[in-house]
Amino acid sequence: MGVKNIFNKISKHFLIRNLIIAICALLVFIYLVNLALNIFTRHNQKFNVPDLQGKTIEEVQHLIKDADLKLIVIDSLFIAGLTPGTIIDQSPEPTSYVKSGRKVFLTINSYSPRSEVVPYVTGFSLRQAKNMLETKGFEIKRLIYRSDMATNNVIGESYNGQEIVRGSTIKATLGEGITLTVGRAAGSPLPLVPKVVGLTLREAKSRLWEIGLNVGDIRLDADVNDSNLSEARVYKQTPDQQSRTDYGASVILYLSIDTNRVNQGVKRSDEDMRKAIENPVEDISEEELERLLQ
Repeated sequence: MGVKNIFNKISKHFLIRNLIIAICALLVFIYLVNLALNIFTRHNQKFNVPDLQGKTIEEVQHLIKDADLKLIVIDSLFIAGLTPGTIIDQSPEPTSYVKSGRKVFLTINSYSPRSEVVPYVTGFSLRQAKNMLETKGFEIKRLIYRSDMATNNVIGESYNGQEIVRGSTIKATLGEGITLTVGRAAGSPLPLVPKVVGLTLREAKSRLWEIGLNVGDIRLDADVNDSNLSEARVYKQTPDQQSRTDYGASVILYLSIDTNRVNQGVKRSDEDMRKAIENPVEDISEEELERLLQ
């Protein structure tokens, strides 16, 4: 039976003919919709997000022109040593693949540091006070211990010699350190130095303050500077994490951006920690043991 005969028979059947026409129309419609969606969503048209960090928004305009990316500044921070107005963070990250027209969210280095009212933290525990200060963008400058009925309870606070009292409106530049006077009860056991090897400077400071210790000298490798300090990590600490020291004592930190040096430091630190746990020279509480294992 020839094609012509088949066509003639189908054309004589109203229902079959209309059904075939409907199917063909549906297939054409699906094709056209898919084509339109591909054009509208730029299907298979992806662009590699360039590294914008370290450049100003004006400097990166030519880098995003072809992809028609939209730059949106969502935050600004002040980092000393970095050129004001330069991009310090971006999302999506460099080398990510995105479609044309995608929004890229930026954090830039502001032209001047912001100031905020120093939060009142007297009466809180040291851990709570530390968290409140860090949340507001401040840090601890120094911990000063005084005799009190409760250990690690904040009994005073000051900034540049000015006492911070309830309702105070004293402002400080974000990132500045606040001096805390902290209580110490008679007979309180000496704190166990926590492990900070492998941490960034910011993380190490936070962990030491939480225990009731100060940050001593910060000794940087020759290739560590303001621009990469946030990437540097502690490869050595003095005293070591398994020793005890007095409240308010200082811990010296050594930082490097050399991954091998940091990894070697972490390995040595872990070995010393295991020896201290296996052969303790004194009783260690469960809480202190948990901190050692962190």
